[in-house]
Amino acid sequence: MRVQLAERLLDRQIVDVDGLLVGRVDDIAFAVDDEGFPYVDCLLTGQGALGERIGGRVGRLLVAVADRFTDDPSVPPLRVPLSQVARVDSAVRLRCPAADLPPSPVEAWLRRHLIERIPGSGRASG
Repeated sequence: MRVQLAERLLDRQIVDVDGLLVGRVDDIAFAVDDEGFPYVDCLLTGQGALGERIGGRVGRLLVAVADRFTDDPSVPPLRVPLSQVARVDSAVRLRCPAADLPPSPVEAWLRRHLIERIPGSGRASG
């Protein structure tokens, strides 16, 4: 059975179990099993992953911008294990809430250095 992963997964929105947007599938990470067969290990999301996928000057720019907005460059992409994917339809739907995934390094940086400095941001409803 042949599956067109690029058409089926890349650039689809990733939505958690509660319907909250997690990001988009910017790339796919593969692993190799004990018998030497490759399999999809996880979905990658974030500017760093997208920049690596695009490549060239534009890709390097995306990675540089992502690195600028983190405390610890180079920015690793958010890795969503395939085991957390419930189904793929118009979006990639997860079986877990977004809070169970590691935070995006860029979002964490923006939250610490920008959002938290806005007066009243601590009282905002989530």
